Amino acid sequence: MKSTFRTPVHLPIVTRPFPSELSSSDDEADRFTNRPCYEFNHQLLAAWNDKHCSHCRHYLTARCPHIDDFLDDVEDLTPE
Repeated sequence: MKSTFRTPVHLPIVTRPFPSELSSSDDEADRFTNRPCYEFNHQLLAAWNDKHCSHCRHYLTARCPHIDDFLDDVEDLTPE
């Protein structure tokens, strides 16, 4: 019996708010926006292509050239 390749019919679950709901005045958020290495993750809706790192194909992976920036940002949030 030959198996067939299955493709999911549902969209990936993403808990991030839509780009229109983000505050553009926050300088901290601009830190992770529109970097030259940005590559949109095509598994997300095309409407989400807003140049935010969290929508990048390399976000929080070993392929991200700025992973240290994200890890430093997380360390800032840890309680002392």
